[in-house]
Amino acid sequence: MIRLLGYFFGAACVLFLGAAAVVAVYLSNVAKDLPDYAVLSTYAPPVTTRVHAGNGALMAEYAKERRLFLPIQAIPDRVKAAFLSAEDKNFYNHPGVDLTGLGRAILVNLQNFGSGRRPVGASTITQQVAKNFLLTSDQTIDRKIKEAILSFRIEQAYSKDKILELYLNEIFFGLNSYGIASAALTYFDKSVTELTVAEAAYLASLPKGPANYHPFRHPDAALERRNWVIDRMVENGYVSQSDGAEAKKQPLGVTGRASGPSLFASGYFAEAVRRQLVDQYGEKMLYEGGLSVRTSFDPQLQVFARKALQDGLITYDERRGFHGALKQIDTTADWGKALADVPALSDVPEWRLAVVLAVSDDSVDIGLQPSKDGAGKVPAERERGVIQAKNMQWAYRSSTGRKSAKSPDGVLSAGDVVYVERLGDESSTSYRLRQPPKVEGGLVAMDPKTGRVLAMVGGFSYAQSEFNRATQAMRQPGSSFKPFVYAAAMDNGYTPASVVSDDPLQIQTGNGQVWAPDNYEGEGGGANTLRFAIEHSRNRMTVRLANDLGMNVVAEYAERFGVYDHMMPVLAMSLGSGETTVLRMVSAYSVIANGGKQIKPTLIDRIQDRYGKTIFKHEERVCEGCNASEWQNQDEPNVVDNRETVLDPMTSYQITSMLQGVIQRGTAAGKVVLGDRDVAGKTGTTNDEKDAWFVGFTPDLVAGLYIGFDAPSTLGRGGTGGSLSAPVFNEFMQAAVKDMPASKFVIPAGMNLIPIDRKTGMAAAQGDPSTIIEAFKPGTGPADSFSVIGMDNTMAPEEILKTSPQANQAVQSGSGGLY
Repeated sequence: MIRLLGYFFGAACVLFLGAAAVVAVYLSNVAKDLPDYAVLSTYAPPVTTRVHAGNGALMAEYAKERRLFLPIQAIPDRVKAAFLSAEDKNFYNHPGVDLTGLGRAILVNLQNFGSGRRPVGASTITQQVAKNFLLTSDQTIDRKIKEAILSFRIEQAYSKDKILELYLNEIFFGLNSYGIASAALTYFDKSVTELTVAEAAYLASLPKGPANYHPFRHPDAALERRNWVIDRMVENGYVSQSDGAEAKKQPLGVTGRASGPSLFASGYFAEAVRRQLVDQYGEKMLYEGGLSVRTSFDPQLQVFARKALQDGLITYDERRGFHGALKQIDTTADWGKALADVPALSDVPEWRLAVVLAVSDDSVDIGLQPSKDGAGKVPAERERGVIQAKNMQWAYRSSTGRKSAKSPDGVLSAGDVVYVERLGDESSTSYRLRQPPKVEGGLVAMDPKTGRVLAMVGGFSYAQSEFNRATQAMRQPGSSFKPFVYAAAMDNGYTPASVVSDDPLQIQTGNGQVWAPDNYEGEGGGANTLRFAIEHSRNRMTVRLANDLGMNVVAEYAERFGVYDHMMPVLAMSLGSGETTVLRMVSAYSVIANGGKQIKPTLIDRIQDRYGKTIFKHEERVCEGCNASEWQNQDEPNVVDNRETVLDPMTSYQITSMLQGVIQRGTAAGKVVLGDRDVAGKTGTTNDEKDAWFVGFTPDLVAGLYIGFDAPSTLGRGGTGGSLSAPVFNEFMQAAVKDMPASKFVIPAGMNLIPIDRKTGMAAAQGDPSTIIEAFKPGTGPADSFSVIGMDNTMAPEEILKTSPQANQAVQSGSGGLY
């Protein structure tokens, strides 16, 4: 018996040693292919880039994986407790693999064998870190063995807190949210420190399967899983029985958080910033680099700009009649579900979609679009309202040319889907008929001293069209370009009192054609001062001035101001027949407004990388002594303005004064009213009234806009910069400068203010009613004798004209720039 037992013992030892050898060889083969866990020490996950407004408010986020990295010290204990209870209660005690938990899982799986239930796992947080960072998710024995080996090694190399930090910042929570900080914002719109026990427990329930515990699609499962985590927190001593019971009574409370721009009406601005970041740093840096971007965006001015441009577009559009219903739906069944599927303009919250239920001679009964819940379901409640006849009279006229209607039943019918806007407070059931305008436009507001773009509106609705008409639309500026012609003249010996002929003229072009530029409606004749010419936007006088000055000089100034990169030096261009953008025009006017200093328009003030290091700042001026450690009665710091001067400050004031006249007496008279505040500006209208412009400024703010169809076509008779765009500028400026201190344009030292005759440009006689005070540079003044520029009504051919398609187009169509 003893020999038999010895035999069996010996055989067992051999088998054990053989098995151990096999296991050793297997583990050796597995271990030699393991990835290097040292990479965890340089962990730099993809992090969300965040874009902020000038006041610090969050404007937009860009990420492939929405993640905000948080160090473990910034994560509250109750949040840690929730994840430890849900995932690995023995985390701080095991060496990387929880043998007790593993044995329990094996026992449960043996009991469930053949039942069809999914096997129970026993992965620790350390094992999940090993899998998520270093391995694949394959369900194989090899992968599990590698995971265990790596877990032991990770535990030896890193602290428990470091491992937990890696885990909480890496895991996926659903809704494109990675890491606990992003999850807290995505699900509850809160920071991690603000999470309650119930909210932390719900987030801790998600890593097992975010789709299985979706708060809207599977609310019951989500609630059950959250309560299970709360029970584990109580069981492990992290939460008291009473606090746990109270937490379980709370609803899920998931609010969700929009992934689009967070600031109202910031869509165009945010997209322009995104494009600039991609151009400057590339898409990978934008979507993974965790940049912190501070922009120049002013939320309040943006609201004013949006409203002013929208009001102008709507006013123009409604004068031309009703376009018709957006679509037709069946109202005999449940119209709410069909109406809920119609896409609305998400960034025009003042408007709602509605379906016409019944029409009479004096009103329209409507059903309002219901909002879907988080699961995409339409609530059972149906909200109704009414459009009184007086609130849709503008629609009696059809934009398609049909015969005008006399009552609502001639305009709408049951099933029509239209936009409406509530009249009165939230309790009101009275609505006004609305429609998205077909005409578009762009508006930019800028600080003229720094070039910081404060507001940008690229069209009626970003949700309707992402094309930014403020920066991307190339349009002819028309007569709003003329101030740069006159600035070139003032810099080259002319004065505001110089006199130019306004008689008809003909220009022989190099290709045998005759160009006869005319004034708006053909008015004019005789001779007048340059001030009169720009105030009343005289085309013939401007062409004569440009010809006398030389178009090469005009082109140089246009490029110096940044209106064009390369301008063809042809006469038609003096009337704004080239193409440029609103942003460029506003930037160019800012040079005039700030006294002649070159500026670089910018949407971005500063950019920091994920570590807080500043990698870009717009401010290039040097501040001597700004970083003094203490006050020792030294002089105040001096900010050295090293920007290039591109226009004589005296010329700048002369042009500003002349543009003040445009508003006081000229083409914008009565259109811009800012009280006793100084304001200057210029209208612009292109051939056939296809684009209507206005660009203007106060000492502290420049704004410009155009209105026109995306496919350029006539705005109709009277569709000028003075009638369409100047009122938009006025509405914006009245709101924008309301709380700003009033300021005046500064007259440069040494400039002479002399009374002259506004017609002849000569010194005014005492008591002359046509006297105007004019600004002259030292060494200049009113003429002693009456001299007129351009008395000859015929000009020589411009050989270069035939090489310029834009100029030839201007010749073919008439005048290049009008009013």
